[in-house]
Amino acid sequence: MHVFLDISRLLTVAHRAAPSGIDRVELAYARHWATNDPANCTFVAEVPLLGFAALPTALVRELVVALEESWESGTRLASGTARRARLSLPFGRPALTEALRRPGPKCFLLVSHRALERPGRIASMRRNGCHFVPLIHDLIPLHHPEFARAGQAEKHKRRIITTAAMADAIIVNSAATALELSPWLAARPNRPLVAVAPLGVTPPAVEAPPVALRPYFVALGTIEPRKNHLLLLNLWRQFASSMGGAAPRLVVVGRRGWENENVLDMLERCSALDGLVRESGSLPDREVASLLRGARALLFPSFAEGFGLPLAESLALGVPALASDLPALREVGRQVPDYLDPLDGMAWRSAVLDYARPDSGSRRAQMSRMNGWKPPSWDAHFVEVERLFRDLLKRPTEALPAPPALPERAAERPLAMPGAQRRDESAP
Repeated sequence: MHVFLDISRLLTVAHRAAPSGIDRVELAYARHWATNDPANCTFVAEVPLLGFAALPTALVRELVVALEESWESGTRLASGTARRARLSLPFGRPALTEALRRPGPKCFLLVSHRALERPGRIASMRRNGCHFVPLIHDLIPLHHPEFARAGQAEKHKRRIITTAAMADAIIVNSAATALELSPWLAARPNRPLVAVAPLGVTPPAVEAPPVALRPYFVALGTIEPRKNHLLLLNLWRQFASSMGGAAPRLVVVGRRGWENENVLDMLERCSALDGLVRESGSLPDREVASLLRGARALLFPSFAEGFGLPLAESLALGVPALASDLPALREVGRQVPDYLDPLDGMAWRSAVLDYARPDSGSRRAQMSRMNGWKPPSWDAHFVEVERLFRDLLKRPTEALPAPPALPERAAERPLAMPGAQRRDESAP
């Protein structure tokens, strides 16, 4: 199977000090095919108004190395490489056309949600003989629109409709995501194959901070309503009132997101939290890992998750976690974390105070349970992906759903290269 892997997202996020979860996934896929099987992969990205174009494999390999170093150490060395990759794209249309004309099975692989709301681009790749295989990370904006940006629920609905109508096979990060996606696929006479492939974690090997004057906890993730930071900040305001300077500390790691005015007001204006709560913003992976190693526990009171990378990263470092009782998080953590209702403030208060004690029995018990837990690996993830590809090739051609007759906006229609005499309707 020759893979056409879309890495458009990586070209737009190279400036970030730290990646999001989806950034990490696209980087892992780029690393896998750039280093393990480059002959069987054409890397592509979107060109405004033109569609997809191919990228040189050597440049993608250079970008992967630069991103890994930038996101681990915070050097931001990848921006220049990403800029050169973007500048090369208009010249990559002929290379893509040539690759699409080669005989043999082909797959268009889209592992971010990018472009799913623009089905014309995907239909064009399918017309050129590619199976379409997306990776769906979650359906959270559909089930919890109150946690999403304005308009995000409708946008994500279009993405899932595109997936349900056009995917030949689908990768999901958890059985919980597969279960939520299943009703959307029910109308298909030939349902797409679905592979559950947990995401891998590879935290850097680091030591704990040399000195921790007081016990502290870490909350890791974008500051958005779904992550339930407000619960933690209200707890710490109670600690400030009842314990004063003897209260444990809280380190909030993650960029500021959306719909979070109450949380930001508390971080910026609540004087009771001064000295007890520290907002660190986005940090390089090495600094995050070091902070986690010295923490009494990761606090993860999220209302909804498709997978839960922070939980997997924490446990992979040998750090206990207090996590919301969600199906996806139980898949990741299994029997190890202590699971709590994200609305039960008293339970979280008791657990935090317990874990803050140096003689905490609950924390000691969780550390013991960690002995039987193994972190999910990218190698195991790609074993499932390759198995999905093999199963996809076993399906008779006539069983594959034809792309629906979807309207294409002018910006989504494939256009000829500048100077061409006519538009090539088969170009991606």
